[in-house]
Amino acid sequence: MDAPTATAAPAVSLGDVPWGAVWGQADAVATLRAAASEPSALTHAWLITGPPGSGRSTLAYAFAAALIAEPGDTAAMRQVIARTHPDLTALRTEQVIIRIEEARKLVERAYFSPSVGRYRVIIVEDADRMAERTSNVLLKALEEPPERTVWVLCAPSDADLLPTIRSRVRTLRLREPEIADVARLIVERTGADPAVAEQSARHAQRHIGMAQRLATDAAARDRRNDTLRAVLGVRGVADAVEVAAQVVKAATEDAKTLTAERDDSERSQLLRTVGVPEGAAVPPGVRAQVNALADEQKRRATRSLRDGIDRVLTDLQALFRDVVMMQFGRTEGLINIELAEPLHAVALAWPPTRTLAVLDEIATTRRHLEQNAAPALALESLFITVATGRTP
Repeated sequence: MDAPTATAAPAVSLGDVPWGAVWGQADAVATLRAAASEPSALTHAWLITGPPGSGRSTLAYAFAAALIAEPGDTAAMRQVIARTHPDLTALRTEQVIIRIEEARKLVERAYFSPSVGRYRVIIVEDADRMAERTSNVLLKALEEPPERTVWVLCAPSDADLLPTIRSRVRTLRLREPEIADVARLIVERTGADPAVAEQSARHAQRHIGMAQRLATDAAARDRRNDTLRAVLGVRGVADAVEVAAQVVKAATEDAKTLTAERDDSERSQLLRTVGVPEGAAVPPGVRAQVNALADEQKRRATRSLRDGIDRVLTDLQALFRDVVMMQFGRTEGLINIELAEPLHAVALAWPPTRTLAVLDEIATTRRHLEQNAAPALALESLFITVATGRTP
C-alpha cells in the first residue's frame, strides 16, 4: 500500500504535458498515449499496478488529462492534473477502507456525460482498499460503462482486487525503478547529498516518496535506525512489549505530525465558511458539521497510524530478508548495509528456519492489522516470535 500523502496535486511539468510528471515508466506511457489518441486502442476500464512509490496515481492523472483534453489544450490538461476539471472524478481514501457509500457515488458520476471534455474519467487511487461488498458495487459500471466514460483503478498488485474486478479491466503493470535511478531523482529534486540519497533510496526500497522523505528528514532516518536496532535487541517477552510500545508511540507521533496542521486548517476553514469568528463558541446549528469533520479526521488519523506501522513492518521485512541472504552466503544486494555487523551476528546465531518463521509472522501481522487488530498486541506477538523463534 502506498504511504499517506498530502492531497495537493503534484507540480505540473512545463515540458511534455500531461506526461512530464511521470518518471521512469516509458513503456506504460507509450501504451496510454496510444490509447488516448486512438479510440480503437482504448479500453474503458484500466488497472494500473506497481509497487508503492512507482507513480501509479501520477500516471493515472496524466492519462486522464490526455483523455479529457483536446490534443494541445494544455490549460485543460493542467486542470485535470490539478484535480479541478469538471469531467474528472477521483477517490483517494484517507481511511482504512473505501466505504460503500463512496463507491456508489462514483458509480453515479460514471453515468454523467462529459460536460466540456472528450471523456469523463473516474480514478480510484486506492482500489486495493475496497472490501468485497464495495467492489461488487463497481462491477456493472466497469463491465458496461457509458461510451465516453473511462475508469482507472490503481493498486499495488492485481492480486489485491477480486477476480471479478480483474476480469473487467485491462491491467498495466509498472516497472520498479533501480535504486541508483531513484537516488539520482532525489538529488535532482532536493539537492540532497548523493550518499544520503542512495541510502534513502535503498532503505525505502525504491519508494520515491518515502526515499525523498528519508533524504530530507534526518529525524526520520534516526527513527528508522533506532527501531531496527531495538527489534534486533529483543531477547524476551518484556523486551517485546517494550519495543512494541515504542513502535506504536513513534508511529502515533509521526501520524500526528503529518495530520495535525491539516486538521487545524480544515477546522478553521469550515468555521470561516459558516461565519464563525476565530475563537468564538461554535453555535449549536454548526456543531453537527464540526463533529462530522472531527470524525473524518479521526478516521484519517487511524489510517495514517496504520500506514506508519505498516512502513515499520516493511522495514523489518527488509531487515530479516538481509539476514536470510547472509545465512545463505549472499552479501550483494543487502538493503541495510549500515547494520551489517548486528545482522551478521543474528545470521550466525539463528538457523534459517527461525528467520523464515519471523518473516512469515511479519506477513501474518500485516493481515491482522488489515483486519483492525490492536497495533500494540499485534506487534507484541511479532516481537515474541523474534525473541523466541516460536509463533503464537
